[in-house]
Amino acid sequence: MEPQAGLERSSGSRSGAEAAEERLPASVSAVLPAGGSGERMGGGTPKQFCPILGRPLISYTVQALERISWISHIVVVVSLDNIEIMKSIVKQYGHKRTVIVEGGTSRHRSIFNGLEIFVKHSLIQKPEVIIIHDAVRPFVEKDILFKVVMAAKEHGAAGAIRPLVSTVIASSADGCLDHSLDRAKYRASEMPQAFLFDIIYQAYHQCSDYDLDYGTECLHLALKYSKTNAKLIEGPPDLWKVTYKKDLYAAESLIREAISQQVCVITDMNENAVQVGFLLHKTLKKHVQVKSLSSSLCKGDNHLQNILLGQCYNFICINDTFSDFQKTQQLVEMLENTNASVLYSIVLISVHLNKLEDTPCRNEMPKFAELAKEVNKANIFLYGIIIHYKQDNVKLQEIGDSAASLIMALIRDRNPAFVGQLLVA
Repeated sequence: MEPQAGLERSSGSRSGAEAAEERLPASVSAVLPAGGSGERMGGGTPKQFCPILGRPLISYTVQALERISWISHIVVVVSLDNIEIMKSIVKQYGHKRTVIVEGGTSRHRSIFNGLEIFVKHSLIQKPEVIIIHDAVRPFVEKDILFKVVMAAKEHGAAGAIRPLVSTVIASSADGCLDHSLDRAKYRASEMPQAFLFDIIYQAYHQCSDYDLDYGTECLHLALKYSKTNAKLIEGPPDLWKVTYKKDLYAAESLIREAISQQVCVITDMNENAVQVGFLLHKTLKKHVQVKSLSSSLCKGDNHLQNILLGQCYNFICINDTFSDFQKTQQLVEMLENTNASVLYSIVLISVHLNKLEDTPCRNEMPKFAELAKEVNKANIFLYGIIIHYKQDNVKLQEIGDSAASLIMALIRDRNPAFVGQLLVA
């Protein structure tokens, strides 16, 4: 799941997003502190490097910022022990605007190190506004980033907030209730936060050792040391932070759901395949957005490229017979050439029509399984579905519904155990 909230469009010749972005600061960059040890997560892997669908959590957060064209550099601050790990993540997942910096002994010292790179490194431009965001908050959207950046440009500092979920209480020395706070008057400080660079850099330069070692709130440093009162921006509910192991499962569920929302259906030119394709198109539309129904596929197909750029990671290829899965093989080659499966697994479901009078082509089954095994190395999950098809079958709609349910289950589960298997709808 990576939610992408766009800015509203105006009715004029230019979009509202374009007009709004003209008001952005001259330059914007981001710092991601990622030096935590993950003690609350349990286990030996820091939470920012824990895998979600086979990919480190921090890569999702970096990608969320990289999607935004007006963020120039993303500085990731990690402990010395994890620098090589972070370098390998940047290389493997193709992060282009990322700079890796060694962290300090505390959160604030790590952030300070991240800020210093803009002053000490001649090749990295010092931004007008700097975003500070947690590496373990992967679901940050463009809309809230834009709001805090614009507020920081005007007020010097800004941060996202959310209503308190629980009442905050204080205990006495003997462990009894001392007092409680009025929940309506307080808010939870969240990320992202943004600052005029000179304001927050000055605050860190003047910061006491105690605040650097034990403080956690950047907005407080701007107020205390730079006399800058931050503007507070009500944030969306998806700003939550991955802290405990259960949060990893929740994040994985959200990402699975997000990448299951679009499907591309591709058929060959055979009349039977086209009929089944339209039937699946109609049925699947009840569950997801069907991105395209195509009856042609050729190398260099710009339409397929556009579908992939639209973040579609699920494909259904309908073949007239099982013995002929040339179109599936062709689509596999095209998908491999796009490198789209680097960030997310791609589900490719090869649907084969088996007319009731046909004899199943068992000789082709090992070839299909071998193809699936090979493409799985490229993070493409190839599944097979056989539809027992008869053109005048009054139960064709029922068969289509059954196939659509099976397709949706395969897309949402993305279960590697079924890769290369042939399932009967």
